[in-house]
Amino acid sequence: MLKTRRARPQLRDRIAFFKEFLKNPQQVASVVPSSRFLERRVVEVAGVQAAGTVVELGAGTGGTTRAILGAMPRDAKLLSIEINSKFRASLERIGDSRLVAHTGSAHELEEALSLHNLPAPEVVISGIPFSKIGRTSASRILETISSVLVPGGRFVAYQLHKRVESLCRPFLGPARVAVELRNIPPLRIYRWEKQAKMPDGI
Repeated sequence: MLKTRRARPQLRDRIAFFKEFLKNPQQVASVVPSSRFLERRVVEVAGVQAAGTVVELGAGTGGTTRAILGAMPRDAKLLSIEINSKFRASLERIGDSRLVAHTGSAHELEEALSLHNLPAPEVVISGIPFSKIGRTSASRILETISSVLVPGGRFVAYQLHKRVESLCRPFLGPARVAVELRNIPPLRIYRWEKQAKMPDGI
C-alpha cells in the first residue's frame, strides 16, 4: 500500500512535467523529471549537507527539491525558484518549513533572496536549460549567481548540453564535470567553486 501511495505523486508529477514540456519546451529542460540517481548525484556534488542557505533554480515538480531537503541540515533554508505556476503547486505540496517556494524567473535571484530575508547562499543548484536561453540573458543569470554566492560557495548545473561551461567561465572559471548515465537522457553535472578574493597588495 505504501508503494502505491508513493507511486501516485510520482506518476502525477511525470504527467504534469510532460504536459508542461509540450506547452513550453524552451522553459522545461526535459520530457521527464530527473531520475533519483541524478538527484542524489547533484546533491552529493553540491555538498548541501554543509550549507545554511541553498538556492534551486528551475525546481520543476520537486524531485531534486526533495533530495536537497533530505540532505540539508535541519536549520538550513532552501529557496526554490520556479517560473511555472503549475510546478510551484507541486512544490507547495512538499510541506517542509525549510522550503521557500518562489514563483519567478532566475533573473530575480538577488531580489528573491532579499524578499525572503535570506543570507547569501553557500550553494546554488540549477536545472534550467542554459542551451535554450539567449546568450545575453544566460550570462546575466550566471553573473548574478556568481555575485550572490559566498566565497567558497558552489554552483552546480545539470545540463544536457555543454554550453553553460563556456558561458560561466568568465564568472567562476573552469568547471569540474561529471556525467550521470542513469538518467533519461544522460546529463552532465558541472560544478564551480567561487574563489575568495585576495587582499590588495598580495
